[in-house]
Amino acid sequence: MEFSHYSVMLEECIAGLAIRPDGIYVDGTAGGAGHSCQIAKRLTDGKLFALDKDPDAVNIAEQRLAPYAQATVIQADFRDLCCTLKERGITGVDGILLDLGVSSYQLDTAERGFSYREDAPLDMRMDRRQKMTARDIVNDYSEMDL
Repeated sequence: MEFSHYSVMLEECIAGLAIRPDGIYVDGTAGGAGHSCQIAKRLTDGKLFALDKDPDAVNIAEQRLAPYAQATVIQADFRDLCCTLKERGITGVDGILLDLGVSSYQLDTAERGFSYREDAPLDMRMDRRQKMTARDIVNDYSEMDL
């Protein structure tokens, strides 16, 4: 399946970031790189760090951001943003974007187990290298743990 995703509120997000050509920006949920591409093309001496936890999204973001030397794609959870940037010598940023939720690709790919429209096992892992699925949690956790 092709990785397609519609970037929600794209113009509003870009306007809200007030991107400076020499600024440092983070897209903490790169997904299909729609927002990231719009940020990267506005940078000259600046830098974009595009993070995503989902390896499929990282592969797509790398392809779509390849024309932009100022963009770096990193497979990481945005909760680890501070450590991820510190490892790269970044101590401050000019803007951060988080498009929270699941992507169209995740919903439309039945085997990902996010959609209720398709008959597929309940999975819901952002990173499928993790062993525990949503099915495991729902069926194996105690009521108190849930």
